[in-house]
Amino acid sequence: MIMNTCGMSDEKPIVILWDIDGTLVTVDGAGEEALVSAMRSAFGLEVDLSKIDYSGRTDRRIAEMLHISAGIPLTPSSVQLFLKHYLEHLESETPRSAMRLVPGIADTLAWIENTRGVEQGLLTGNLRSGAQIKLSRFGIWDLFPFGAFSDFSVERNELGPHALEQASQYLGMELDPGQVIVVGDTPHDVACGKVFGALTMAVSTGKYSLDQLAASNPDFLVDAATPQAIHEAVQYALNRLSIGSL
Repeated sequence: MIMNTCGMSDEKPIVILWDIDGTLVTVDGAGEEALVSAMRSAFGLEVDLSKIDYSGRTDRRIAEMLHISAGIPLTPSSVQLFLKHYLEHLESETPRSAMRLVPGIADTLAWIENTRGVEQGLLTGNLRSGAQIKLSRFGIWDLFPFGAFSDFSVERNELGPHALEQASQYLGMELDPGQVIVVGDTPHDVACGKVFGALTMAVSTGKYSLDQLAASNPDFLVDAATPQAIHEAVQYALNRLSIGSL
């Protein structure tokens, strides 16, 4: 099921910016285990992640939240130490985790890759190295030649303009935010897209319900009940943006 309320533009190319966790991949504990292990190896502390709402947050914000929760003085050096340990543990946890691609995503990405007038990149709270670790497991890292990551800012809502700038540089032309579709599984993704004027697509592939996603007022709301749902939603959105016959 796809619902649309946005105004349309016929400008080209269209850029699709993907969130990662819960949208492209189901992390299934790899990230959580890496966070817990990083707290243990960096500071000798145990942490209860159930007390922290980190969904949709940037890796750097999560690091700060864990510091505060554990009573660790928040300094740039301690955050960097934690993130160094986190990436090391993520790299070791990912190959043996149950992480998988969200059903239907592989076909969707491949289709976009071969669709004229459409480019795709990333808009994620992951650190760039963390994103590469996760997506390289499935051989899809190279499908995203540009993007914005937590390395750029601790604030997710500051990442959108940076992603637009990266896409513009890659394509060699100045892009308008109305040419961009941000796809994610949380209200934070929707808010991030709206901040810089992009169209937003909320997909129910994560922990948020359709009602919760609808409350964030995305331009496209997708009930991802079948593996084909996201593919069909992307086709629908591009068709409405006058990309051509889909």
